Order: sequence, then C-alpha cells, then structure tokens
Amino acid sequence: MEAQPKEEFVEIFQKQITREGSERLLNWLSGTDFFTAPASTKFHCAQEGGLVRHSVNVYKTLRERYYEEGDSEESFALCGLLHDVCKAQFYKTSTRNVKNDETGQWEKKPFYTVEDAFPYGHGEKSVYLIERFVRLKPAEAVAIRWHMGGFDEAAKGGSFAISLAYDKYPLAVKLHLADLEATYLREHGTSEAR
Repeated sequence: MEAQPKEEFVEIFQKQITREGSERLLNWLSGTDFFTAPASTKFHCAQEGGLVRHSVNVYKTLRERYYEEGDSEESFALCGLLHDVCKAQFYKTSTRNVKNDETGQWEKKPFYTVEDAFPYGHGEKSVYLIERFVRLKPAEAVAIRWHMGGFDEAAKGGSFAISLAYDKYPLAVKLHLADLEATYLREHGTSEAR
C-alpha cells in the first residue's frame, strides 16, 4: 500500500533531517495547517493536503533527477520538503456560487483564497520560518529563497541577485528545476479548484 503524503513526508523528514531543532520544527508544522493546506489557489495541488503532496513531489524530483556524488541528503530533504513552508497558515477556504450545468441550479462551491498574515515574501518567508528552529547552510537558504526563479517578485522587478545565486549555488538551480518539474509535469491536472 502506498504511503499517504503526510506519512511519507514525516518518514523522509525524520530519516534525512537530523540537525538540531528538527524535531521542534516538525512539531511546529504539525500545529499548523501544513499537512492539510493546498499548494495553490487553483493551479497545482489545489486540494486538501496538496501542500504536503507538492513538498514530497519536489523532494522526490530533486533527489531522483539532480542528486550527484558529494551532494548532501540532508540539504536535499530540507530544501525539497520545506521550500514552501511559507504556505502554512496562508490559504483560507471560501465559497462562491456556481451554476450546475446539468440541473441549471446555483450551488455553493468551495475555493481557496490567500490570506497572508505575515507578508514577508515567498522564499524569504520560508527561510525565516525554518530558521526559527533549524540553522540553514548558506546554499540551503539561498536555494529556498530563490526556488521560485523568474516567478519571484524580486526577479520580476529586475533584481540580478537571482543570477548571482544560481551561479554560486548549484543547489538553488536544482531546487528551482525540481519545483518546476513537480508543479508543471508531475502535478499537472491535480487542481480540484478549476
């Protein structure tokens, strides 16, 4: 029987992440909606538990496609599993009226909205939240900070820091590519909100 995303996440986390503070971080995650939240409002894994499913998918893609001799298993687990920790306590469920094509009746349909109580940015917010419990290595922090690539608001605004980050830290490039592949290939059609 295939493991559920939460159980798989916890198993990988506990096996690969042994840094001081890691158990406190896992306990904190368990006290948030991280394991039940969607990964997006409507694009990929917009479903209950979508965030943890996406996190596991990114880790697996990162590990399967980009791990090379000399890379750190712990760094790959930290980055793959926790790159989107900023999305915990980020989405809210609301409802809207949608016409049922078969019956012609209006029905209430749930959908996700963003309610960002701590608007600190995307990657930088994940780094901040992780470092409340676990000290990241520079390559890990940079990888998580820039995992959005050209979708990041700073990059869209013209920042050249992303280019420097990718040039200096191969892990940042690998995480970005794994996130793209998981989102657009492995998770294509996983949204329940469209």
